[in-house]
This record gives sequence, C-alpha cells and structure tokens, in this order.
Amino acid sequence: MKLSAAGKTITSDGHGVVDLAEGDSVMTITAQGKTIEQRGIDQVLYQKSPGQKTPGGKPWIKIDLKKVAAQQGMSNQQIGDPAQTAAYAKAITDKDVKNVGSEKIDGVNTTHYKVSVDVSKLPGGDRMSKQLGPTLPMQVWLDDEGRIRQQQIDMTVKAPASANPDDSASPEELKMNTVMQFSDFGTEVDAEAPPAGQVADMTGQALQGSQQQG
Repeated sequence: MKLSAAGKTITSDGHGVVDLAEGDSVMTITAQGKTIEQRGIDQVLYQKSPGQKTPGGKPWIKIDLKKVAAQQGMSNQQIGDPAQTAAYAKAITDKDVKNVGSEKIDGVNTTHYKVSVDVSKLPGGDRMSKQLGPTLPMQVWLDDEGRIRQQQIDMTVKAPASANPDDSASPEELKMNTVMQFSDFGTEVDAEAPPAGQVADMTGQALQGSQQQG
C-alpha cells in the first residue's frame, strides 16, 4: 500500500493469512522501518508495534471495529479489516468491466479486468461517495476458476473543505494505492487473541478520533 498526501508518501508491505468469509486474519505489516503484528478476530482488531505507547505499557492494543463502524455509519468490513478490499468486488457493475487481456500472476494464468465499483452499493456508500466520488476504479486478475489472484485499487479520498469562507485553499487529498495478491487458497487461519493481560483497549480513543474527524 502507498499513501500519498501533502507531498509525502508512505509505503507499507504486509503478508499473512485471511479468511475472506469470516474476516479473521493474521498479518505482519512493515511500514517506515517498523514491523507491526496484526490480528483480526471476531471483528476486533489487535495490533502490536515496537515503541507504541499504551495505558499500562501493554504490548498489544485492540479496537472493536463493530463499535467504530456503528458510530461512523459504515460497515466494519471497511475499517482496518484486511479482507475489506476483496469485499469491494461485490459492488462491481457489469456495464463498467473491460477485459485487458491475459497475464501471469505468480506463475498462474489470469485474465486481467479493469472495473468500476459503484460506491453507492458499498456499505455506508452514501457517506463514502462524498469522499470518493460515485465510482471507484479497480483492477482484478482472475484465474481459470474465477478466483481473485490480484486486486488493485487506486483511491483518492477528499478531506472536507474548510469551514472558513475566507480560506480559498482547496480541500486536501489522500491518495491510496493498494495491491493485494492471493495464493494458497484453502489455507486455514489460526487466529488467536493475545492474553487479556497484555492488551490495552483503545476503542474509546478510536471513537473520539472519529467524532473529531466527523
């Protein structure tokens, strides 16, 4: 994933296993020289990062995605869930699919498609449309069994315009490029929550942060 804003770009890479049906996952993510352990279990996100400050100095934090999603009027699948981008494929409209051709992804024959996702059909689509626009460009590479082998989303998120009528500056934009490759289908996801004594619940802080942004 590449995040670009205000002339700066942050790149992160991750790998792991994801249950695309249930959303449980075990991931290792590297960004800005730091390695983050991440687990998604029963719609609760756990993260462990070197040097992160938590109440009581506990190594893990957790965020209840259901509570954050409910406050934002969005689906929990859209917040911190590594299965979220795969879920976007469900909102593809037939009229906006273009066959680009055949390509090999990780040695597997695939068909490359450029598609357009109807944002209004995503959970929380009305709210998302204000930041993303009516459609979201996406590319998918499908194998002979119709499974996604690679998915790419190029997203531009528009920040709300300033409330100051004298401020002529244009709204800030965050550009996010996400590429996900899928392999080893059928692998079991063995995701376990960290011991309760090692976890600091940061759901309250996440809820406060989303209220301020709103």
